[in-house]
Amino acid sequence: MIEFTSCKKAISECIQTKRFAIAHLYNEEKPMAMHIHDCYEIYYSVSGGKRFLIDNKYYEIHAGDIFIINQYESHYLDQIDSMVHERIIISIHPDYLKQLSTPETNLDYCFSHRPNEFSHRVELSKEQQQRFIYYIHKMASLSGFGSDILEQTAFTELMVLINSQFQAQCDLEAAGESYQYNSQVADILKYLNKNIRNDITIKCLADHFYLSESYICRIFKAETGTTINKYLTARRISIAKSLLNVGLSVTEVCEKSGFHDYSNFLKAFTKAVGISPKKYSQYSSS
Repeated sequence: MIEFTSCKKAISECIQTKRFAIAHLYNEEKPMAMHIHDCYEIYYSVSGGKRFLIDNKYYEIHAGDIFIINQYESHYLDQIDSMVHERIIISIHPDYLKQLSTPETNLDYCFSHRPNEFSHRVELSKEQQQRFIYYIHKMASLSGFGSDILEQTAFTELMVLINSQFQAQCDLEAAGESYQYNSQVADILKYLNKNIRNDITIKCLADHFYLSESYICRIFKAETGTTINKYLTARRISIAKSLLNVGLSVTEVCEKSGFHDYSNFLKAFTKAVGISPKKYSQYSSS
């Protein structure tokens, strides 16, 4: 298997082959704004030194952390603390995981199970981190006869490891304790997501929290690394994608995802996803 040095190329490979692709990155690519993908993402930080905003939760990233992000969850990386930021990113086509799953073992669980309080971060022990790296190196080095079968086996074992740890964290109800830093911003994120379908302006938001518009914008950007309006747009596009996938019409989706203005919805969705809502709907239903 090719180990890509570009996340975008790995995503493209994943979507094209409908399987999975691995990117091992050391240097920064062009920074992405708040964004979403059509594939699942497993983000393993080798060096740490950044911070993740995923939907309405944000996390400080330490070396050895794994983050699990599905195709509807908008996310953004912020704060580079070192010149070298080494990470391994696995892009996975959702259909591929479903094909590998069995009635007894749902490998899609870590991407589809989203209770009210959970963490996108999966904490691995040192031994589990070594196993993770072992599977990555094994898949990247395979070639010749039987390599496809061995590659799938190593990938399946890796997903069993991650799902087992994710499920253990959920069962212990230990998630959600470390992602909130600024309590004001945490409250703002909750409010934005609770009212995501409504027309939210900076003024209304500032009035609700009895803060000035400049202050609320400043603390939100400082804690999350993105602006309130960019965050709202990304979250609404995530919601729109999920609604289009269940068969709602484009007009219904525009209203239910909080855009209201169709032309703005069309422009924002096409810019973020790469195709129009109508084409995306046709693609997702095929």
